[in-house]
Amino acid sequence: MSIALTIAGSDSGGGAGIQADLKTFSALGVYGASVVTAITAQNTVGVTAVHEVPVDVVSAQMDAVLSDFDVGAAKTGMLFSAEIIEAVSRKIRKWDVRKLVVDSVMVAKSGDRLLREDAIDSLRTCLLPLALVVTPNIPEAEVLAGMPIPDEAAREEAARRIGEMGPQWVVIKGGHLEGDPIDLVWDGEEMQRLSGERIESTSTHGTGCTFSAAIAANLTNSTDVRRAIREAKDYLTGAIRHAEGLGHGHGPLNHHYRLAVHIAS
Repeated sequence: MSIALTIAGSDSGGGAGIQADLKTFSALGVYGASVVTAITAQNTVGVTAVHEVPVDVVSAQMDAVLSDFDVGAAKTGMLFSAEIIEAVSRKIRKWDVRKLVVDSVMVAKSGDRLLREDAIDSLRTCLLPLALVVTPNIPEAEVLAGMPIPDEAAREEAARRIGEMGPQWVVIKGGHLEGDPIDLVWDGEEMQRLSGERIESTSTHGTGCTFSAAIAANLTNSTDVRRAIREAKDYLTGAIRHAEGLGHGHGPLNHHYRLAVHIAS
């Protein structure tokens, strides 16, 4: 069975973070292992508390998983501090994790910060050079690239700038755009656009986590990055479409919608 690893924060509401990643891995037929970087008190409305896991415990979790399991791909989510980013980067190098998807988590859907301001440089200099794929949304891409993105030409320039930091593939997601969410995909040579359907829904909590986890799951047994991204977007669209409107804020996705559709048919 293929194995994927998520290195991220825990969401007590179950819609994002480690919980969303493990649901995604399971839904796509991949065994999921996890390294918890932070514990959040969180629901669909907001984040009320964050407890950072000690760096030595984060490192020990990575050693425990990567020394025992043949991990096909890994992804990072909420890393919270420069110290955790640097520790994770050291372990990625030590265990030679080649297929790394970096979800540059900075702010929760509710607007709460999930990455300290002083950790952004560590994200750029320590982790991005190790990434096969990085998946910022437009606000995150603005921070990483150090420039505003008011239009499509600026988004292309931001993708190039982020690519120069080391990741082989840059996907600047289009969820913050007006109209359909068209993702921009840059592989260092060619700029492509990945079309998508805008689904009017309040159930969008954990979309970034789910998208990056799906890419990682798809890469466990494949080297076709473009296909992994495309199939991850298709899966995410279905998970939003079939969401059940749980909670009183930005609700979680339906990660196992394909199973429900299969049973119903």
